[in-house]
Amino acid sequence: MTGELSLLALLGTSFLASTALPVSSEAALFAVLKMDAGLFWPALAVATLGNTAGGMTTYLIGRYGASKKPLAQLERVSRHGVPLLFFAWLPVVGDGFCLAAGWARLNWLSVALVSAAGRFLRYWLTAGGALW
Repeated sequence: MTGELSLLALLGTSFLASTALPVSSEAALFAVLKMDAGLFWPALAVATLGNTAGGMTTYLIGRYGASKKPLAQLERVSRHGVPLLFFAWLPVVGDGFCLAAGWARLNWLSVALVSAAGRFLRYWLTAGGALW
């Protein structure tokens, strides 16, 4: 698989992984870097972008599509605000954080930046493991 196709597949996988689908974007990133370690920074950027875009899609669903309060996470998001979105990458609860942030109408740019930072750190650690 060429570098461009690998990155495109990584983008799709990282987007889908930020939904309720059981997809491992870390495994995809690991595979891309094992095939071509020279894609380190582009792969990190693509995985972060795709996963953040997926999380922001969930944010938009919370903001414009959720008819009921996402009670499970809304209390946490209300208490801790945007900084909690640093952990939006966590399995199971991360999707709830994004949904609740949208429902609570937290500033979308702040949510995107903080969640992207958390996601980048996770991928950076994964990528480092792929190269050792």
